[in-house]
Amino acid sequence: MNAVFKLFLSMSFSGGLLILALLLGKQFYKNKISRQWQYYIWLVVVLRLLLPFGAEINLLGKAYDAVDHAVTQAVPDLVGDRFIFDGGAEPGSEDESGAAEDVFIARPLADIGELLLYRIWLVWLIAALGFFIRKITIYQGFLRYIKAGLIPVSDMKRLDQLSIAAQRLSVKKPVELGVNPLVSSPLLIGFFHPCIVLPSADIPDKDVQYILLHELTHYKRRDLFYKWLVQAVVCLHWFHPVVHLMSREIARACEFSCDEAVLAKIGSSNAHDYGKTLLNAMAAVGKYKEHLGAVSLSEQKQLLKERLGAIMNFKKKSMAVRLLTGAMTLCVMCGAAFAGVYPVTAAANHDAKTPRASVDKKTAQGNEGTGSKSSRMFRTAEKYYEANSLPLFQMVFSQLDEGEQSDWLDRIYTDGNIACFSTLVQYMSQDMLEDWLDRALEDHQWAFQSVLYNALGQEEEFHAQKTKWEEAQAAEYKAVGVTTDGKNYYYKGKLVRIFLDVWSESSCTLNQNPKGTVNIKIVRDKKNKITGVAYLTKAEVTKLFGESTDNPDGKLKIIPVNFKTVAAGKTILLGEYKLSKGDKIRYDVFAKTGKGMQVFFAKDKNEDVVYWSVRNMRQPGEALNCTADFTVQRPAEPGTYKLYLKAADGALGDVKGSISIAFSDAA
Repeated sequence: MNAVFKLFLSMSFSGGLLILALLLGKQFYKNKISRQWQYYIWLVVVLRLLLPFGAEINLLGKAYDAVDHAVTQAVPDLVGDRFIFDGGAEPGSEDESGAAEDVFIARPLADIGELLLYRIWLVWLIAALGFFIRKITIYQGFLRYIKAGLIPVSDMKRLDQLSIAAQRLSVKKPVELGVNPLVSSPLLIGFFHPCIVLPSADIPDKDVQYILLHELTHYKRRDLFYKWLVQAVVCLHWFHPVVHLMSREIARACEFSCDEAVLAKIGSSNAHDYGKTLLNAMAAVGKYKEHLGAVSLSEQKQLLKERLGAIMNFKKKSMAVRLLTGAMTLCVMCGAAFAGVYPVTAAANHDAKTPRASVDKKTAQGNEGTGSKSSRMFRTAEKYYEANSLPLFQMVFSQLDEGEQSDWLDRIYTDGNIACFSTLVQYMSQDMLEDWLDRALEDHQWAFQSVLYNALGQEEEFHAQKTKWEEAQAAEYKAVGVTTDGKNYYYKGKLVRIFLDVWSESSCTLNQNPKGTVNIKIVRDKKNKITGVAYLTKAEVTKLFGESTDNPDGKLKIIPVNFKTVAAGKTILLGEYKLSKGDKIRYDVFAKTGKGMQVFFAKDKNEDVVYWSVRNMRQPGEALNCTADFTVQRPAEPGTYKLYLKAADGALGDVKGSISIAFSDAA
């Protein structure tokens, strides 16, 4: 799941707890504490929903630790539509095939789960933007409607009343006054050019006085900005029902607090007259409903009885109530901080579990022999790794101890499983990333270097280093008589069919060109320096592919790829082949033009399930190629498969290369 979205969910959860606490406590403090406090205290909740702040030890941190511990105790397998504990057989046991079958059945569900987990943040963001744009659009339509029928007030008596009310409230910015008979009650619109809209010009002077004080109080307190801030929070947390309850409660509290502020200015002796003004406002004949972007005198008319009761019972709060108010404010603020957010402890946990680059296989083997929780987790990781279930493997990997994580990283690196390795860099510290980068540089593992440079934020250094190494490598090859032209190698004027250069125990360059005529290897000394070139013997070719390339009908099948163009989105069938467990597949396909290319096997091109699929996208300054090695194993079953090449993103031009299948003895 996207880390930012995970943080956002924790903010939504902790904010929801605060909302429920305030709503449940309302029955206690509703008639005891200032209405203005009841209005502004919601700002603490709004900030809780918007800002990722929290104490070092907090509720969300404790909850995360509890879930983390539960997952560590029992990591579930998805089998069909239910969960079971990892009770599968250990690798090598008689029941091994059954356990692997469970993983294979679970794979489609795991893929769906991965898609939802890693893309759900996009659904959230699109929905939030959609809701917010819709609110803005409706508000703009509301303003156009109000302004279309707005008649500016030119009566000097009314304008004098407006000036006196503004002076009384210390409002210095000019506020316009107009009439629109279609509005159902007096209201205030406009953020930067405020305007008070009356439903009629024939309103008694005393009522006008209170109406103007009410609307100017809204303006002075910046209630329009407050309401839109709340609407932005509602859009961001659109999936949370209690956030919508909070929005309605704030709208109610806004009018109560404004009534209280006006009464504090005019005195409780005028409460009866002010209440009468509120009643008169209800009699307006306009039918247009007030919008959330405006603040009106009679918003939410169903609360009229309660508002009138609060107006009639208005009185200044005692010192004891003020002290209680201060204590409650402190409690709410502490609650907001204590509720916390996900990363506070999660980040610490990741640091605590950060693996080191050293590999201690004896320790890992010793752990497996203890029958501990870690050994069960290790076997579960083994099963998911063999099934190529990356999301589930990643989840289990995060629960392993340092030694086991290091052991797994070494194995994944040795296997050349770049896809799996790239999902695990998030668990590495800065020092560990640098250690692995040093190792990848020494082994000339460009794919791993790319991942590690990217994790370190050093993409430019990677491109510079790769270009520098390729130039130096080409010069070393040329010194012993091997020249290169793109992906083609030449030796003594002849095109090379098989080119092999082994520079470490786990890294090599192996290139195949079916049009070539010679098979060669680069010879290196103990210090890894190139000393010459030698022809590959038939035995060496057999060791690489299972059979000599001089016998194309034997155990090695090379499928040439040569297309001048491949239309955008087109899938080309390259043949149908019977594959068995242990068969080795090699892709070496290149395109001169185009953005994306995919090579894969499938039962049928219209099926969703594909195997040994490589989908590469052209990176800036790099060639578009599909190069990869695979071994036929679970979750794919032996059988007949079709080989396809697809122009995954736009048309492809000058597509060349080959795909080889080295059949095992089982074939």
